[in-house]
Amino acid sequence: MPSVLVPPTRWERWVANFATGHGGAVLSASGGALCGEAADGSHFTARLPFATTYDGPAEAGDFASAARAPGEWGVLLVRKGGFAVARLSGATLVEHKIGQRHVQGRTKAGGQSQQRFARRRDNQARQAYEAAADHAARILGGARLVVAGGDHPAVDAVLDDPRLSSLTVVGPWLPVPDPKRAVLDQAVADAQAVAVDVVNA
Repeated sequence: MPSVLVPPTRWERWVANFATGHGGAVLSASGGALCGEAADGSHFTARLPFATTYDGPAEAGDFASAARAPGEWGVLLVRKGGFAVARLSGATLVEHKIGQRHVQGRTKAGGQSQQRFARRRDNQARQAYEAAADHAARILGGARLVVAGGDHPAVDAVLDDPRLSSLTVVGPWLPVPDPKRAVLDQAVADAQAVAVDVVNA
């Protein structure tokens, strides 16, 4: 079941609404997460962004306060149609680059023609990933944590670059469309959100 992403500023209201909608709820801190058990059997497990474990009290306000962005971190979004790279200091966007690349679609032609199209498409994709890796190496210097999204194989191809070997990818994985500025802005917000798994009775 996909997680619900809740901005830390809305977390206390989210918990209050959950309790109101399910006849009350008891909170507990367990396994590095904040858990809620409602009177009707519904429950949730909330995790802090950036793979941070929570060891504070079982209070929504304390949990929201713990959902802080690290000093230096990044976002890397890659699809065949383009990429977006951003470096942040806390919640502040420091530098970013968005690139669009044309990668040829599939062809219905057969035989040698199809093989030629496939080779061309693979070459275009490789050049796009190399461009993304160049910008990522330049922009993400100093960052250790990165939240990634797009196509898994495309992101893996970029992260295979030795210059990016010091980066650690942390969740959530962001299933984004071709990266544009609005997509990057939403990805930055989602990366800092509380991830909640909810089971309604």
